[in-house]
Amino acid sequence: MLCILYVTMVGACLGLAGLIVERMLPTTAPRRWVWCAIIPVSMVLPGYYRWHHNWAVTPVLQHDVRAPLGDAIGAASLALFDPTLWAHAESYNATINQFWLIVSGMLLIWGLTNAMRVSHLVSLSHGWRGDSRQPVIDGVPVVVTDVAGPATVGLWRSRVLVPRWVLALPGMQRRYVLRHEEEHRRAHDARLLFVASLPLILMPWNLAMWWQLRRLCLAVEMDCDSRVVTALGDPNAYGDLLLKVAQATSRGPRLQPALLGIGTLERRLTALLAPTPLRHVHRFLLPTAALALLLVVLWMPHPIVGSHAHNKMTSAATTTAPRLH
Repeated sequence: MLCILYVTMVGACLGLAGLIVERMLPTTAPRRWVWCAIIPVSMVLPGYYRWHHNWAVTPVLQHDVRAPLGDAIGAASLALFDPTLWAHAESYNATINQFWLIVSGMLLIWGLTNAMRVSHLVSLSHGWRGDSRQPVIDGVPVVVTDVAGPATVGLWRSRVLVPRWVLALPGMQRRYVLRHEEEHRRAHDARLLFVASLPLILMPWNLAMWWQLRRLCLAVEMDCDSRVVTALGDPNAYGDLLLKVAQATSRGPRLQPALLGIGTLERRLTALLAPTPLRHVHRFLLPTAALALLLVVLWMPHPIVGSHAHNKMTSAATTTAPRLH
């Protein structure tokens, strides 16, 4: 239980720091690399700190906590720092581990099922089998489907999927759609999102990791939007097309997890058409807040239930551990 709370807290702090850093970036700067750094650090740092920078909470909980704090605050403190409370919480570890394995297995099965569904949809499409039969439209090799897409699929050999209604769009709108998916293919975004989603199978309870992956998906789309507008121009026309494509694809099968793709279009349009400039005070406050969050994460030791912490625990964590008398 303590481990889950600590890992989630570290991920939330790092995620907030990444959100602040992303806010400070220029409009056309790539944003995905912020989350490509935050996600692995959120995984590795708690595991490293568990053995090299931890804090044994049992001796602290065993101290006499009958301090003159006042009735309400004193009662809450007694309940929070009661050793029997945490010992009782630790008794649920076996149940939590079983639920953990079940949810991880369900996510794995869901991912494999979704991959097979996508494979079945595109295997019947024109241009999927063999490069010689793959049509090239506006300089982009595509796989034409009935309703699936537009999307970029495939881990080792990405392909651009476009439904037939995209081919009937006016020339400039069609080029926007194809260039958007081609940018995804060139940047290997499908592979990036697949690798970034793997930690969720190991830690499905980590709500902070779910949020970080959602932010990565949004950053990937915003980076792609920026490159398309830089190459083809006219952000207003491109924004109108995004709305049109969103309405059309809502009637077809989704080729991405719905949980990670809902609610991002408005943010993309805002960043594309009406970005909010930073005020002078924000240029000072935002870096300060991000640095403060990073320092909190670096200082915060991993709590463990035991009599002794690891002998490599830093003196800072030892001296700053709360004392209850």
